[in-house]
Amino acid sequence: MSSRVRRGIPAEPIVWPEVSAVRPEPLRPPSGPAADDLEQRLREAREAGRREGEAAAQQHLEAVVERLARSIEELSSLRARLRRQAEADLVRLAVAIARRILRRELTLDPEAVAGLVHAALQRLAGQEISRVRVHPELAHAVRTVLAQNCGAQSAEVVADARLEFGAVRFETERGDLDASVETQLAEIERGLADRLRRASR
Repeated sequence: MSSRVRRGIPAEPIVWPEVSAVRPEPLRPPSGPAADDLEQRLREAREAGRREGEAAAQQHLEAVVERLARSIEELSSLRARLRRQAEADLVRLAVAIARRILRRELTLDPEAVAGLVHAALQRLAGQEISRVRVHPELAHAVRTVLAQNCGAQSAEVVADARLEFGAVRFETERGDLDASVETQLAEIERGLADRLRRASR
């Protein structure tokens, strides 16, 4: 809808009616039984709010104390746990070092396998050995040791390329005995780990 400004027509001023200022009466506290009842309810509400606040603060404080107690307990057990982990790591490190030394020793001097063969013969305690499987590089040294210890009755030595270096496996009628370097080291590692577990209890 469009509008136009009409010129030349005098506009009459708008007169607003005067409103007399109304002053509100000042608030007066109620009196009588209703006022006493209101005062009582206010006191009860304040008391309930105070109790709720104290209960919430107590709950929060208990939660903080519980978290603190758990943290202290975890810290006290951390030292023992770290020591156990360090001991286990030391065992693994010692076995890894022994493994490298033994492999190097066998590589430089295959006759060093004699110790493994002697220990195996003692464990077999006179059982008849039908066959000994070894890594090809150790076959000659094992034959020599068996000939020295078992004489003419020495067992057949089989060079088995599938075996890892340092492997020596005895086959008897009662079963097999693995006298390999890795097997010996694994037994030593298990024994040390068991001893550490018993000591930490």
